[in-house]
Amino acid sequence: MKEFFTANRQKIYDYLNIGDMAVFFSGRPPKKIGDENYPFTPNRNFYYLTGLSEPGIMLVIYKGSVETGEILFLNMPDEEEEKWTGAVLKKDEAEEKSGISSFAYVPTFKERIGDIIFRSRISKVYADMEKRSYNEQTASLEFASELKGKYPYLEIADIYPYLADLRSVKSEFEIENIKKAIDITKNGIYAMMKNCRSGMYEYEVEAYFDYELKRAGVFDKAFTSIVASGINGCVLHYSQNNTKIGDDSLILCDVGAAWNFYSGDITRTFPANGRFTPYQRDIYNIVLEGNLLIQDCIKAGIPFKPLNEKLKSYYAKQLKAIKLIKLDEEVSNYYWHGVSHLLGLETHDAGRHNEGLLKEGMVLTVEPGLYIAEKAVGIRIEDDVAVTKDGCINLSEDIIKTVDEIEGFMK
Repeated sequence: MKEFFTANRQKIYDYLNIGDMAVFFSGRPPKKIGDENYPFTPNRNFYYLTGLSEPGIMLVIYKGSVETGEILFLNMPDEEEEKWTGAVLKKDEAEEKSGISSFAYVPTFKERIGDIIFRSRISKVYADMEKRSYNEQTASLEFASELKGKYPYLEIADIYPYLADLRSVKSEFEIENIKKAIDITKNGIYAMMKNCRSGMYEYEVEAYFDYELKRAGVFDKAFTSIVASGINGCVLHYSQNNTKIGDDSLILCDVGAAWNFYSGDITRTFPANGRFTPYQRDIYNIVLEGNLLIQDCIKAGIPFKPLNEKLKSYYAKQLKAIKLIKLDEEVSNYYWHGVSHLLGLETHDAGRHNEGLLKEGMVLTVEPGLYIAEKAVGIRIEDDVAVTKDGCINLSEDIIKTVDEIEGFMK
């Protein structure tokens, strides 16, 4: 396992020129209320390079004119603090997980940075400057701003685009982690199908999913679970999960376990009472055919964007045939999201697939849906696939999804 993270750091070394340094932060949990924080999850680029999930630590990689090296800055052990919050990551544990053998403590970080800049004649510093909103401020962004103030002559550059490109193509190790997350997700979905009854609340159904994840040793979901009945299934990111389930309702479950921080992202839609109505069956089969159509189109070398247009063209024909629409552009009344996104250490993973061609080793979702609010019918069928040279491998093909399979299972 540590060989994977060591190889990733080597790619950073290879990317750097003489006189370059790169700095990465694991991050800190945001404040919730009082003296309580939200659960911590590490910055995914930091994890990709180290395999470590400790809050408040840093990695420095540098290629100086005098020496080249890497340093992991760990939290200082504090016996009194450990009585309250537990032991911090020790050097031997960090080395075993990451393959890094050079350490310092966080309080010395700025002093050591200054020393490296001077001794190794650093002229360019890379930081992970991912920023998705105007007011967002991360440790990396704060560091880059402070460093520029202290060293006006330094060139500050963003290494996030390079890391995003690296992460977009998955190794076999990463795909195995995703498959493990999908397998646990499957068990959670089956538990919901087995125990769902009309008259339950959505959160009661969700509890069966949560139990299966905890039973499998999963403590970090890929994202907040969506368990949406009836018209709630027409709200893409519905997550209140607090509605009483009607007898003829469909249940749209968009859920995912995470394994070693790698995400599964699966959606299945099933009838609360175990039987699709004729109308639900017809719409469901249109979505299912769309799912299979897009999977048949995926292979390395094709552009990403046309996949969604292909699905919309298919929908236009099908929805006209059942007299739901008259004009092609009316498809957007019933389908308004994209059919796919990259999957990996983040559920909507890093990578610029929207701007180019699919590559062998990418992992994508395939998630067509139709949302007919006037009929309280929301259906999405989502699988996770790995792109190959000549097609794709459905990593979630073992999770049942035909009408007959679902009805037979729930019977």
